[in-house]
Amino acid sequence: MSEVKPTVEREGSQKRSLSYKKEKCVGCGICTDICPTEALKLGPLVPIARGLLDMDYVKVDKEKCALCGLCAASCPFEAMEFKIDDVNIKELEAYPKWEQKANIDEETCIYCKACETACPTEAITVTRKLPERTKLVSGEIDINKDTCIYCGICEEMCPAEAITMNKENPEEPEITVDEDKCVYCLICKRSCPVKAIKAACRSCSYGAYEIHPEDAEITGNAFIDEETCINCGWCQEVCPVDATTVTKPFEGEIIFKEDFECKGDSCHACVDICPCNAVSIVDGKSVVDERFCILCGACAKACPQKGIIVKREKINLENVRSASWQKQMNKLVEATSK
Repeated sequence: MSEVKPTVEREGSQKRSLSYKKEKCVGCGICTDICPTEALKLGPLVPIARGLLDMDYVKVDKEKCALCGLCAASCPFEAMEFKIDDVNIKELEAYPKWEQKANIDEETCIYCKACETACPTEAITVTRKLPERTKLVSGEIDINKDTCIYCGICEEMCPAEAITMNKENPEEPEITVDEDKCVYCLICKRSCPVKAIKAACRSCSYGAYEIHPEDAEITGNAFIDEETCINCGWCQEVCPVDATTVTKPFEGEIIFKEDFECKGDSCHACVDICPCNAVSIVDGKSVVDERFCILCGACAKACPQKGIIVKREKINLENVRSASWQKQMNKLVEATSK
């Protein structure tokens, strides 16, 4: 990622700088909730999320900002970058560390690309190398050209398009089998009206197939871009072999107020702003699939009726040494809908 110009920068006994990364911000408002000097303010979330306004979700008041770094340490999306003497605080031992992460066990991964397809931020890239077809199935096929009447039935019936008929010279027609394409399914043999074809499959019995011989494994690589990943859990949920594990930034639940009358399709602000594709409209009302929700609070901030409450019970953030920082961060585990 290219170098980001600092939003706020000051020199002193230490050089301190704060940079806001617009492309990583989801408008959750975590930074505005805990800023001790109220230097951070949210913009109009819904118009920005819908692309109607070209603005930042968060506005930084340079005069109020104390360059303490609390916003950067608390942002699970790393939309705020705080540096001391040009060193990112993520690399400094004294500062908090997020435990959230997503991991793909390549010993288990079958490179099916389900995670890549499901990822809402396109953070996953799966490359794979498929084995040659001849490694998966083998056999023998022979066409008796003295018996063959060159009717073309085998060519029409072949599902792999492995058989080619050439009748340009009617006196000496030609028929060939591309054994790199042939899957030895025996359809040609069974459909030949004059029994001119002999074929056998060496890698299968009658109805039973060995599709993964040792020398025909699918290989590849699965990569998660930590800069883009938001640890939503889609990859973990769709993986058919449980190769993916995700630790989310928060633990808790989403609650809808009892007197909340959701406007559903006529509003869908929560749907538009959710970075995880965890919110949908069902029977005219908002529904949050907590399997994919990371409790960021963007939906609660965007809801014009303030009908959504984000109840966080735990923050997966370790090494918070400052008592004053801990006090501010405790605000994130209080039920909030503001």
